[in-house]
Parts: sequence; structure tokens; C-alpha cells
Amino acid sequence: MKRLPGPTDHVVVVGAGLSGLACALHLLGAGRRVTVVERDDGPGGRAGRLRVGGYEMDTGPTVLTMPHLAEEAFAAVGDSLHRRVELMALDPAYRACFADGSSLDVHTDGDAMEAEVRRFAGPAAAAGYRDLRQWLERLYRVQMRRFIDTNFDSPFQLLHPDLARLAAMGGFGRLDGRISRFIADDRLRRVFSFQALYAGVAPARALAAYAVIAYMDTVAGVWFPKGGMHALPRAMADAAADAGAELRWSSEVSTLERSTGRVRAVRLTSGERIPCDAVVLTCELPTAYELLGRRPLRPAGLRHSPSAVILHAGTDRTWPQLAHHTISFGGAWERTFDELTRTGELMSDPSLLITRPTTNDPSLAPPGRHLHYVLAPCPNTTVGPPAAAWRDLGPRYRERLVGELERRGLDGFAGSVQEEVLVTPLDWAAQGHAAGSPFSVSHTFAQTGPFRPRNLVRGVENVVLAGCGTTPGVGVPTVLISGKLAAARVTGGRPGPRSARPRPLPATADVSTVPTPAGTDDPS
Repeated sequence: MKRLPGPTDHVVVVGAGLSGLACALHLLGAGRRVTVVERDDGPGGRAGRLRVGGYEMDTGPTVLTMPHLAEEAFAAVGDSLHRRVELMALDPAYRACFADGSSLDVHTDGDAMEAEVRRFAGPAAAAGYRDLRQWLERLYRVQMRRFIDTNFDSPFQLLHPDLARLAAMGGFGRLDGRISRFIADDRLRRVFSFQALYAGVAPARALAAYAVIAYMDTVAGVWFPKGGMHALPRAMADAAADAGAELRWSSEVSTLERSTGRVRAVRLTSGERIPCDAVVLTCELPTAYELLGRRPLRPAGLRHSPSAVILHAGTDRTWPQLAHHTISFGGAWERTFDELTRTGELMSDPSLLITRPTTNDPSLAPPGRHLHYVLAPCPNTTVGPPAAAWRDLGPRYRERLVGELERRGLDGFAGSVQEEVLVTPLDWAAQGHAAGSPFSVSHTFAQTGPFRPRNLVRGVENVVLAGCGTTPGVGVPTVLISGKLAAARVTGGRPGPRSARPRPLPATADVSTVPTPAGTDDPS
């Protein structure tokens, strides 16, 4: 593995999102002096926080999987995730609701999920689920160590026996087709393939290898941090500060001062100059390349994932059919993905993620109130309407979305809203997200593994990239790994234990399994 040449005693990390904070913790654990520079007034990046009328709204991801990857970052400085954050294992991880009125609770316990599948679709489907679960577990073991949790210096690193194992498992076939080999029920297939949207590719065109995301969601478990997802970056920032990092909030980088192929200092818009030995850039790829004054040459431009419209709604009531995470599938499927990725139309029959965090943490809303996070995928601004069009389109789409929620059983949703925030591609673009998408560069084959934008930059010998635009990719687990891999480029070693297999949570951790039966309140 290539590492940065020359001195790396003082590292400036630009951006205090999950990747930047993970990188900072791993660097601190390796004995580096670290300064974190963040343009916002606190940590989080995409995993930020809005405070509106007594409601605490997570601005980004609401699903936490693979918490052992965060634990690795804390452990690098002798700290512990479970000392800093109270985690709750969600059961069900999701509730899937379908257009025909049926519903399925997704359990991560194999026996419980087998019983639920048997109830939902019969004994043949239950047997197929067992085989699918075993395949997902094998797929994860083959991929994580060799193809995800690794720094690529060359595509030739793919030439390993694990590549043959992945091919033998059907990893280079199509995701939808591979899932169909185990499960015939169309509704069940959606539960194990919708995750391809996280990677920005339709299930019918995604590589079967991307089923590793379904492993994380449906086998490894889904967790909720008390205080919301923002509690994780906040705790990471606190741990970094306690370990000696200098955290600079409301500090935006204007230029990188360079000479003889190295960055010598980071200059802020305030005019302040921060001398350094190395820099880790976790900002959006276009911003990083602009600061560096260079852009990698690629035979084709980067393709970006679909975007999303998010409605944060603080309400005076809730609905018992909702779990903490509820996926409301529309009747359409292939057409939906075609609209999102090809024709650029808004979903004619949308599939929605509804998250209700107040189920497990009522403190996120005023007493007696509830918080709902409704995510509707939409085309990015390259494929679909341009960012400016959302000034008029956003309010109209909000009305359409609320009407759809009421048609799907959330009676009285429109009248229940006390506070709300609507986020559209216009807002994502204003935050600097390319193509108006918070999900960054899609995971097509040509943008995955060693073909994804590299975390080293030619011509600048002491800069590393981290975040969802570079390796290994999009999602909370992968950006945590991204920070660790960036730190390894600086230190020349692998900071922290390998993460090929999730470790059980420590018995002393303050972790509880929280069921969400019908009739209880639920959060996002």
C-alpha cells in the first residue's frame, strides 16, 4: 500500500463529517497531531442536526448499521463508542408495507425472520430465505476484507482468489436475478434488493455483489443512537477533542498553499494560515478538486446517484402501523428505477422511507409530539429537473407527497403537521453536492473499487481524500472505513483492527433491544 512520503506529524483534516472524524481518531491513535477544520458551527456534515420549534431533526442518514466500524475509530484513541453513545438494536429493523395492503417485519435474527417469511409467503419462501441469508453472509466475508476495507493502488489487486470466489458466488451477475434464485415472491425480492438504490443503481442493473448492503441491513442489524444519528458524530468529535485534536468550527478553507508538489499550509476564508505536513480532504469531490487545482482524467465523466426529497414533519399525532423505519413500497418497481435513473421523471408510484425517531427517543420532540422523516428518492439534477426548478416544484411535490401518505393510511397527516422542513435537490446543490444529490458518485462497475475516484491525488504528494465520493463509497459504514483508509495512507499502517467480521457488542455496553409492535409510537 502506498503511503504519503515525507513528514506527516501535523495533519489538517478538512471536514468534520463521519469520514473526517473517523480519520482524525485513527490519526490521533497513531500519534499524529490533528487539526480538524469545519465550515459549519459543529460536527456532522451530512449527519447534521436541525432544531425547529422544539424538534431535533437529523438532516442525513437515519439508519445505522455495522456499529463496530465506529467502535474501531473510538478504540484507536482508547475510547469506546458504547461509553459515549447509547445504542438500541431495532427489532424490527424495518417494516415493509406493500401496495396490496400486506406488510412484513424485517428481523435480523434468522429464526425470527424465517418465521415471519413463512407467515408472509409460505414454507418455500422461508426455505429460500434461509439459503439467501447464508449466501449473504458468505458474500460479506469474501468482499469486506479484500474489496471494501482496503486501499487500492492498482486494479491488479483484484487478482486474488477472493475474486474467483466472488465470481463463483454469482457476484458479477445481476442483483435482481440473483435474489430471484432464492425467492420467488416479488414483494420479498424488493426487501432484499431495494438497497441498490443506496448505490445509485437499479436492482435489475446492479451487480449482485451489492447485495452486501442487504447483508448489513437485514442480517448484521440496524441500530438507533439515543439522541438521533447526530449523536454519533457529536460523540466522535468529543472523543477526538479529548484525545488532543484541535477542532475549528465555522472555519472554511479558501486555498491550499503549495510548493514543490506538497501542501504547506491551509488558508481559511478568515485569512488565517494553518501550517501542516499533510492534508485529508473530506469535502465534496468538486470542492476538493477545486482546492487542489486539478481533476483526475477519466474517459467519461462521473455519474451520480439519484437525489432525494426529504420532508421533516413534527406532528401532533402518529400512526400505529409505522415502525421506527417503515418502507412503503409503491406498486411499480422497474418503472420507478427507470424514472429515477434514465428518464428523469418524478416517481409516478413512489416507494418511500418513513422514519419515526420519537418511537425510541421521545426527547427529540416536544412532549406529546412526534417526529417523522419522509424520504422520497428523485432524479438528480443531471438526469431530472435542474436545481432551480425545485423552487416551484418543491412545494407542489410536497403536496403530492403528503397526499400519497394519506392514501397509504396515514389519515390526517396534512392537518397534524406543526413544524416542517422540506429539503430538495435545490438545497443539496446549495450545500455543494454535485448533481444535487447527497448520495454522491453512483456505484456503477466503472466507479467501484479500484475504479472509483482514488483517495490519493496525482501531483500532490501529501493530500488524501476521504468521504463518500472516494473509496470505498456511499453509506455510513463505508464512509467510516473511508476515514480509516485515509489515515492509513498517512501513517503507512492499518490503524485499528481489521473489520472483516462484525464483532459482538460488549456485554457491558448500554444496549437494549427495542421491539416496535403495532400500537407504539415510533421515530426516524
